[in-house]
Amino acid sequence: METRIYFLSQNLTLLIIILVSLLFALIGILYSRNNQDLSNYLTAGRNVGVLSLTTSLVASALGAWILFGPASAATWGGLGSVIGYSLGAAFPMIAFIFLGIKIRKIFPGGNTLTEFIYKKFGKNIFKLILILTIFYMFIFLCAEVTAVSMLVNYISGTSLWITATLIIITTLIYTLYGGLRASILTDNIQFFIVLILLLISAYYLFSVNLNNNSFELVKNNSSQLLDSKYIPNYTAGITFFIAVAATNLFHQGNWQRIFAARNNEVLKKSLILSFIIIIPIVFFMGISGIIAISIDTKVNPDLAFFSILLKDKAEFLSIGIVILAVSLTVSTVDTLVNAISSLVVVDGKKIYKTSIKCNFLLISNFFIIILCAISLIIASKGYSILYLFLLADLLCCAAAFTIFYGFYQKNFSEKKSIIAILSGLFLGLLFFPSPDFSKSILVGTMLPFDLFAQIVSSSLLFWSFLLATVSPVIVIISYDSFKRR
Repeated sequence: METRIYFLSQNLTLLIIILVSLLFALIGILYSRNNQDLSNYLTAGRNVGVLSLTTSLVASALGAWILFGPASAATWGGLGSVIGYSLGAAFPMIAFIFLGIKIRKIFPGGNTLTEFIYKKFGKNIFKLILILTIFYMFIFLCAEVTAVSMLVNYISGTSLWITATLIIITTLIYTLYGGLRASILTDNIQFFIVLILLLISAYYLFSVNLNNNSFELVKNNSSQLLDSKYIPNYTAGITFFIAVAATNLFHQGNWQRIFAARNNEVLKKSLILSFIIIIPIVFFMGISGIIAISIDTKVNPDLAFFSILLKDKAEFLSIGIVILAVSLTVSTVDTLVNAISSLVVVDGKKIYKTSIKCNFLLISNFFIIILCAISLIIASKGYSILYLFLLADLLCCAAAFTIFYGFYQKNFSEKKSIIAILSGLFLGLLFFPSPDFSKSILVGTMLPFDLFAQIVSSSLLFWSFLLATVSPVIVIISYDSFKRR
């Protein structure tokens, strides 16, 4: 049996992970120790400026998923998936300019999106969206920890559970203590670390190795990925745009930062800047996937970016990648932990009604620890990162139109909303592909492939997201039309 040679030793890799994550923990604790009130924990005192808000929005949005997702999707979805992923990741920032400012005006003392939904739509829709949001962020948490664990394993052979444990424990230490204020400060530092390391990576890929990674190489070996007649360019592009854009609209970490902005002008500027920064970063990561598959057709899609960046086994690049991955993961995990915690603190009393006074902050801490323990177990299994994200994305797509369209309606039926959301979930799940993307519950399992056109059976993910997103629109329009008659 061949012994694999790794890029870094396990001891050095673990030392880097411990030092970087403990540094963020120390900074977060020291900064937030004099700001321990609930307002700082939930919304950072509602006094965050443009620079801090921009860097925090970007750092929170760009988790370790950008090192895997865009490149992995590009290996089969081509340029269309790269464009769709880039615009999908950035689009919510533009949508929040309108949605965020509207909610801040109507609900100036708000802390969560679900608070607003409770007042606007009633308790049943509130419960459905609360469960959906927590589930989505839990899947996001699992995917992030899995991503960094798989990368560290690829670089040094370190067991997945060791990396996952170190990241989760150090992040919990300062996030449960300092809340959003600690999360935003560490985001600011992580943003600049990530930006510098990504620029170094881009320089190495496109300057140092320009001859190997030229446009001609892609054109000769993977021309279909750039071809305007290649159908997956369109289906993948639309799929990833819908999936990523809709999901981030429900991300409580984003809504916390919207409520934390000093004023609406600060919020608008920060969102525009975040939009401009996110697009080229995600686009670059996606293009690396097209280059990787052009160099080696047998490349592991999840490791496409690293296969070309680390092909010369340069130690300094390997160290930089570990620091980059840890920074990206910690910035996202602390956002998710604080976001889920804020939902329990603010909305817990609407679910668990009792005459006894409860400390929901303490309850949220226990709840977070349980979720993190489960995510640790899942991360140790090494499931596909992209597949985990897609499953969570589908759930949000089914609710996106119904909820945000309802923001602008004076009278909105709770019954109609539930039917619309559930119809989207039902149809989306019927077509949602299995982990190997070969079949779905309906296509290939309940019914044979022969009954479906080639464009359906070969693009299950596309139809899954399209139906999950569009069917609620049809239900609502049909319901309103029938009611008027």
